[in-house]
Amino acid sequence: MAVKVKTSGKIVMILLVLGAIFAAKIYWWDKRPQEAKQSQEIGKVALPDAPEASLVGNAAMKPLPSEEQSVNGGTKIVWKIMAWNSQFPLMYANGGAQTTKGSLLDKAKLQVDVQRQDDCFKSLADIVKFAQDYKNNPETPGVFASFMGDGMPAFFASLAKELEPLGPEYQPIAFYAMGKSYGEDQLMGPVDWKKDPKNALGKTVSCVLRDGDMNILLKWAGDNNLRVNPDETTYDKDAINIIAANDFLDACNKYITGYQEKRKLIKDGKKVSEEITVGVDAVSTWTPGDVNIARQKGGLVTIANTKQYSSQMPNITITIKKFAYDHRTDIENLIMSLSEAGDQVRSFTEAKTFAAKISAKVYNEQDAAYWLKYYNGVTEKDVQGLNVALGGSMAFNLRDAANMFGLGKDGIDRYKIVYTTFGDILSKMYPEYMATYPPYAQVVDKSFLMSVIANHSELMEGKALAVTYSDEITSEVSSKSYQIQFETGSAVIKPASYKLLDEILESSVVAEGLKVGVYGHTDNVGDPQSNQRLSEDRANSVKSYLISKGLVTERIESKGLGQNTPIAPNTTAAGRAQNRRVQIVLGE
Repeated sequence: MAVKVKTSGKIVMILLVLGAIFAAKIYWWDKRPQEAKQSQEIGKVALPDAPEASLVGNAAMKPLPSEEQSVNGGTKIVWKIMAWNSQFPLMYANGGAQTTKGSLLDKAKLQVDVQRQDDCFKSLADIVKFAQDYKNNPETPGVFASFMGDGMPAFFASLAKELEPLGPEYQPIAFYAMGKSYGEDQLMGPVDWKKDPKNALGKTVSCVLRDGDMNILLKWAGDNNLRVNPDETTYDKDAINIIAANDFLDACNKYITGYQEKRKLIKDGKKVSEEITVGVDAVSTWTPGDVNIARQKGGLVTIANTKQYSSQMPNITITIKKFAYDHRTDIENLIMSLSEAGDQVRSFTEAKTFAAKISAKVYNEQDAAYWLKYYNGVTEKDVQGLNVALGGSMAFNLRDAANMFGLGKDGIDRYKIVYTTFGDILSKMYPEYMATYPPYAQVVDKSFLMSVIANHSELMEGKALAVTYSDEITSEVSSKSYQIQFETGSAVIKPASYKLLDEILESSVVAEGLKVGVYGHTDNVGDPQSNQRLSEDRANSVKSYLISKGLVTERIESKGLGQNTPIAPNTTAAGRAQNRRVQIVLGE
């Protein structure tokens, strides 16, 4: 016979079941060891090459444009940019937030509305809407956006997917770089990280996930053979841990205010129920974030920045392919104007000051003196008395842009190396967000730049940016050993090691601001003098390979250290194999 249960009894039974489920969750399920997202060995991260005046001899400063807004009837463009000093050429060329009379873009018959937009995803949404509108109405004003070059694989992955329903003509393309970060984007950490990078293990870095500033951390960690924990909810004592920030200023504020959060521990590769409270030990950010840290709390110094990794963060401009091809002459005139503006900004203080004044207006923050100061970059004492490098950007002329895209004399496509390097890293670390990203050849269109270079040789007369390297490295930024294979008893590199050498080349290209140390080591088998000669010859072989691929001779320091600095006991075959190595140091 069926038993009927009163409503009140049903409620009691439901509550008992729910209580049992809750207790099981708290006391069994949550405490069981769980699969943890594995901390990543980043591997070697390579970045490309890059004083300031670019015009010499009888070069003249152009008259500054007026403040009166232009109405030239030309092509209309809305340009979304972050508050970033690498856009000085655009500020100068446009003459104001809107194109002004007598400016370079006015003469090019373009009417550009420059708008600050620090939210990258909002800029991407604006481009998607523009593409949709443009397909329906070709008279729609163009929409451009400028982003950090090393972050573009993630942006392009999102944007290409959103634009896919419109057809291949409406896919995004990158067509120019007007400048780059030249110090202002940096990893700031405790002094002891500079003394020994291994001191960063078990510590935390606050930054925006999958952002260009996070990439500085990833490169530095990779070049020092340090693991990075990609899961911002767990703590791994044997890796660098990331604390997620909403934006680059929030990353700094978390350090300044003493922010803390609880994390699940990782033990033996598993996430367990035990928790630990962590604070913020270091920050990856950019100006004015670095300035805020120095002035409000201090205690952090530059561990690595984009003056050292000087090819990592070019300012990349994008739009949709259909608009660019429909307005090819406008795009080429734009490139000519920006490259000419880069020469003016680099060569004449008054032009640079003018660009800073327009920056203050466009960004609606601070004044011209502020933006000029941190365009140039400074070293100041923070509130704790530590010297810290702040700011630093650089304008490009046409030769600089050519060098960035592999159209210079050395043929190194610096941006391709940057794009694929960080695209590969992020897709490995965050496959759930970016399993793949568009190939470089699909999203970078060099045809506009190539046309300008071919038809306007006069714009290639400006001097490209150059780095003066010291005779020898006295301060290391990173050090990593590689097991390069040589023929027995000789300095002839085995073909199997070419891929590894190319990784070293790429890392050196990204870190163009640093000298490359190539140090050969041997085990203790055989005559010490012979080992010394062999280590020198092998270091020189690696140096010759890097030079053959485009690195300048004066940038590479090669040494043979023989058997004198083992990293493992020579008493075993495995130890001797570790000691037969080539050490790559990036430093100043």
